[in-house]
Amino acid sequence: MGTKSRETLYGASVRAAAEQAAEARKKADRLAVAAWNARMLGFQGPAQPSPTLGDALNAGYRYLEVRCLGCDTNQTVALDIVRRPKATPIHELERYMRCKDCSQVRGYPYKRSHLVALRPTKISASDPPSHWWPGER
Repeated sequence: MGTKSRETLYGASVRAAAEQAAEARKKADRLAVAAWNARMLGFQGPAQPSPTLGDALNAGYRYLEVRCLGCDTNQTVALDIVRRPKATPIHELERYMRCKDCSQVRGYPYKRSHLVALRPTKISASDPPSHWWPGER
């Protein structure tokens, strides 16, 4: 006769608590990204403080929308291929963004860009670029 193992006694409650914690983190990340997006779209910044790469990916926002100030086009950057630690804040990526079209025209890397918002999907015909409020300038 033996006693029940600790896994049998506490395993279900430990797994349930871990699942609740993961859901709470995901909800907190979604709220942080939504607040940052509202600040960026409503006030056009400031970009700091911003959620981290890991927070954005955990919340389901896989793309960062960036506007080139030279040619005034919006492009999306996939966050899962960015080669930075997951603890890197989103606003630190702004200095690394380069417009491919403007760089080819000028013959050197053209770095003037502005962060617009985090997006769950890429820019497409069915999901157009984000607009700043209250109206474009």
